[in-house]
Amino acid sequence: MVRRRATEADVHALAAAMPHVQIVEGSSENPVYQVGGKSFVYFRTARPDAADPETGERYDDVIIFWVPDAEDKDALVSDDRLPFFTTPHFDGHPSVLVRASRLGELSYAQLTEVVEDAWLSRASARRQQVWLSEHPRG
Repeated sequence: MVRRRATEADVHALAAAMPHVQIVEGSSENPVYQVGGKSFVYFRTARPDAADPETGERYDDVIIFWVPDAEDKDALVSDDRLPFFTTPHFDGHPSVLVRASRLGELSYAQLTEVVEDAWLSRASARRQQVWLSEHPRG
């Protein structure tokens, strides 16, 4: 069985499909997915803290995913099999970063879990409860 690899289009589709989602534009018209006014997936503009270590060129394809807690963040960024990273700018922030150009290193199932966890980490307790009752996790 071949696992389908994740794509940037999948990020948009999965985030938009979560309940009570609003898509707002960031400062550079970059999409920001929110639930209850709280961002959970954010397409970031190029910033100096996320750049190619050899050329210094700023990454222009960084996506931020909120995570439930520091343990989840550490698990994602410390697993060498996964493309997630962080920068000092995000120290103490419950989120991980990934370059869109590296999403293909994730399976669609892995990306789905990351997006769902991001939504769950920002949704109200009531919305979490309703969603989890309809989508039990094993």
